[in-house]
Amino acid sequence: MSGRTEGGATERDFRKFSLAFFLAALVGMVLTVPTHAAPIDDQFRAWLQNDLWPEAKTKGISKNTFDAAFDGVKPNLKLPDLVMPGEKPKTPQKQHQAEFGSPGAYFAEKTVRAVTSGGRAREAANARTLASIEKRYGVPGEILLAIWGRETGFGAAKMPYDAFEVLGTKAFMSTKKDFFRTELLAALEIVERGLAPVGAMKSSWAGALGQPQFMPTSLLKHAVDFDGDGRVDIWNSTPDVLASIANYLVHYGWVRGRSWGFEVMVPQSVSCSLEGPDQGKKIAQWAAMGVERVGGKAFPASELKAEGFLLMPAGRSGPAFIATPNFYVLKEYNTSDLYALFIGHGADRIAHGDQNFTGGWGPVGDLHRSDIAALQRALEAKGYDVGSADGLPGFKTRRSIGRWQEKNGQAATCFPDAGLVAALK
Repeated sequence: MSGRTEGGATERDFRKFSLAFFLAALVGMVLTVPTHAAPIDDQFRAWLQNDLWPEAKTKGISKNTFDAAFDGVKPNLKLPDLVMPGEKPKTPQKQHQAEFGSPGAYFAEKTVRAVTSGGRAREAANARTLASIEKRYGVPGEILLAIWGRETGFGAAKMPYDAFEVLGTKAFMSTKKDFFRTELLAALEIVERGLAPVGAMKSSWAGALGQPQFMPTSLLKHAVDFDGDGRVDIWNSTPDVLASIANYLVHYGWVRGRSWGFEVMVPQSVSCSLEGPDQGKKIAQWAAMGVERVGGKAFPASELKAEGFLLMPAGRSGPAFIATPNFYVLKEYNTSDLYALFIGHGADRIAHGDQNFTGGWGPVGDLHRSDIAALQRALEAKGYDVGSADGLPGFKTRRSIGRWQEKNGQAATCFPDAGLVAALK
């Protein structure tokens, strides 16, 4: 799905590349259907007719389209991040979104290899298309293949949900009603414009569509007809799928000719609290501070005068990187450091052969999301900027942890652990 903010979901959220993910993602988060389910159904139907329909009508949606989209649709109370009537939003105890879980698990060799081997297998078959797309958009084919593989297993994963059920439920009773209302209206526009029939509007559990897993607004803005058949088809046309991904990335600033980043070794003299896209330096400056590429490789000469950013997704407990602006473009597709890193790493392996990171992932990612949220609130109370106290340890949280550790005479690790949670309570 394609954009999320530093600590939470916005657009193009919650992805996985196989059907197994979509089913497994719900394990443990199924909500007990309350005894007042029928009244919720009634409230939902009333909301559709009295609230959503008037706005949809003003946007040119016909009554036939509206009624067909919601025929038989009821709120799906098994979806995550819902707020039941009369209740207040709560930070979930567990983290169900893989992109914000254990880094080591996210980069399991079986998962990475499925994308990289699948990408290489499709590279030759789609060589002319990929070359044409790179010529027009400037996005390397291996990046497109990695995203395609990660999102839907190159189209193999079949979306199990009704998009109108998902988006309708979330627009009616999720923690981000306004966001999903916009996406729901866009989904109706897709049908109204004849881009897809109601029956084809199958989605992920966040409402993402097609092989690139675009949210409806992204489909309307960024999907392109690259096979020249006169219609946009991100469900069945490989050229349209790949070119639409490229068009999306270019819209968010992809820089032609630059890498996504480089794995590096960061000496103890360079604080992990220097991480972040707002603390960039010329790559030559990072090198002068002692930051070196792994394996004794030199940074490309073309990159030395360009800006790079320190990236340490697990603090001192994992590999480190100097990221380029293109890394943050990848985060616009799914605003998780791990997701963007997976795509960059997968693309490198598709292009140059399978090779793991030099740095290993330490024992991180075992805290409850609610524990991390408590730590974030404690840091906020002390004046630190953690981005958002949502239980997701983004770069602002990581570097704030490092700054607090340094201020209190501790070695900076820049990642939450049980000791920090206890110390900051």
